[in-house]
Amino acid sequence: MGLLERITSIFKAKAHTITEKFENPEELLNYSFEKQHELINKLRQDITTVVTSKKRLEMQKAKLIANIATLEDQARRAIESNREDLARLALERKNLINVQINNLDTQIQGVQKDQIKLEDAEKSLSNKVEEFKTRKEMIKAKYSAAEAEVRIKENLSGISEEMGDIGMILNRVEEKTDRMQAKAAALDEMLESGVITDYTQTYEPKDSDIEEELKNISIKSVVDGEIAKMKADLKKT
Repeated sequence: MGLLERITSIFKAKAHTITEKFENPEELLNYSFEKQHELINKLRQDITTVVTSKKRLEMQKAKLIANIATLEDQARRAIESNREDLARLALERKNLINVQINNLDTQIQGVQKDQIKLEDAEKSLSNKVEEFKTRKEMIKAKYSAAEAEVRIKENLSGISEEMGDIGMILNRVEEKTDRMQAKAAALDEMLESGVITDYTQTYEPKDSDIEEELKNISIKSVVDGEIAKMKADLKKT
């Protein structure tokens, strides 16, 4: 279940309780607006976390790339000194680092996808909040006008003190109706926000013994080729 879907489910489960908590529809609208802003802030925090993780992976990749250049230089100097064993060791380490870099590239791509999804969700929710804000003010104005109209009509009709209780009951029914409409509007805005897949970790299956042996054979083949090339280069000089 994605982040927005989880939040929407919680909001839906508590919507009735929240609605009953507020007697004034304006208070409910303001409360819903504040909660949506909290969702936006949470999404922005998640985006910051994802971007930080991506930067950390990119820094690790940069360090590994720098190590490759160092190992290649060490291998050349070892060949020049007739220490093929040291050259082979350096080149084996270089090729193992290349494997690590490929794994990092895969993780960076996955984190980048998460970042794009979160940023799209943040933009979508921000637009919905702005729409809700405009609608909220319209509903509040409508409610204030209706409330004023009710008061005027009560005064003009000369409702007696004995009928006051009946008038209060009618007002409560009207207020509850408005609160239900506001709740429905808030739920519509949340349900239209979409669903985000939240990746918390990257799982990489371990190589089997056979795969590990094949990988070592492949690396040895690459190293042998590089040793031969370096020897050929030295003969040319």
